[in-house]
Amino acid sequence: MPVKKNVKSQKVDIPRKTVYRLSIYLRCLQRLLENGIKTVSSEALAVAAGVKSPQLRKDLTYFGQFGTRGLGYDVDQLIQMISNLLGTNHLQPVVLIGVGNLGRALLSYRGFAKEGFGIIAAFDVVVKKQNDKRVKQDVYPMEKLKEFVSQNMVRMAILCVPPEEAQEVVNDLVEAGVTGVMNFAPTVLQVPDEVTVNNVNLAIELENLSYFVGH
Repeated sequence: MPVKKNVKSQKVDIPRKTVYRLSIYLRCLQRLLENGIKTVSSEALAVAAGVKSPQLRKDLTYFGQFGTRGLGYDVDQLIQMISNLLGTNHLQPVVLIGVGNLGRALLSYRGFAKEGFGIIAAFDVVVKKQNDKRVKQDVYPMEKLKEFVSQNMVRMAILCVPPEEAQEVVNDLVEAGVTGVMNFAPTVLQVPDEVTVNNVNLAIELENLSYFVGH
């Protein structure tokens, strides 16, 4: 299967759902490696990831033809290939905007670094001394956001602000060079085509769960 490329960016053009599944495969592979397993079949990896093996094999064709018939995939090699594609083979700087309850919880979470992401700073309209000793990042006033993002070449941001403030903040982020936003604000953001927004709405997720629990 030919690999599609975006002519402008020269990057592999992969559907969003496939990218999501690649992240799942990566975590399954990391667990296998931690357990000393060095090779895995497509069937076994598909079961671990909760997908059908034809779907997994189709997703992995974006890397070309590899793997050994009868032996399967080299776990370490596949981890490196997926990590390189997802850009998690090196620590990526991230900023967080909105240091409320959710923002502080995310700042204190230590799992991001293990996955290749480092929240290097936070921003809020009210800068005060943090009482939570788990929070190590510096908190800056909003007027320093664009300068900090630009100077530190930050391309990813986490948005934990009220919905009425979200669009103005994301405008500043885009102007400063951010191209990826994880948005926890319950609102639809308007951004240029080259900017990707992942909306995380916990109420919608619970509504979906409620439907399946009820049926």
